[in-house]
Amino acid sequence: MLRLTLAWLHLLALGIGLGAVIYRGSALREIPAAGALQRAFRADALWGMAALLWLATGLWRLFGATEKSVQFYMTNHAFFAKMGLFVAILLLEIWPMVTLIRWRKALGAGGPPETVADPAAAKRIAIISHVEALLVVMIVFAAVAMARGYGALS
Repeated sequence: MLRLTLAWLHLLALGIGLGAVIYRGSALREIPAAGALQRAFRADALWGMAALLWLATGLWRLFGATEKSVQFYMTNHAFFAKMGLFVAILLLEIWPMVTLIRWRKALGAGGPPETVADPAAAKRIAIISHVEALLVVMIVFAAVAMARGYGALS
């Protein structure tokens, strides 16, 4: 039952995260008004929660050897591609995360959305969000390849 639950949570995090990062990007393509920012903040919170759930269940599945042995993963090129893509997402996310935290704080302190959120920065975060969504889709491809036996050292 643990294997089933971890796999389910891992895939659930994928669906939530992919939808959230696309929605965040779409909200930030709009003029940064209060409504668009609130939608972006909600989507960003879901994206963060999904990433944490994805990471926690992934590490548990890896080191808990609930699916395959650690050795299987450590000798699989598709697994390393998947992890490389995940690290790329984490690195891409640093600036948007810091920027959105700053905007949340400034809005919470009563700042008007028009002066808090820079439209050019919002558009850059939108682009980054959509690139991250593409990387998530590529992770799914690597995961499917790995599950089908591709990437294993012979």
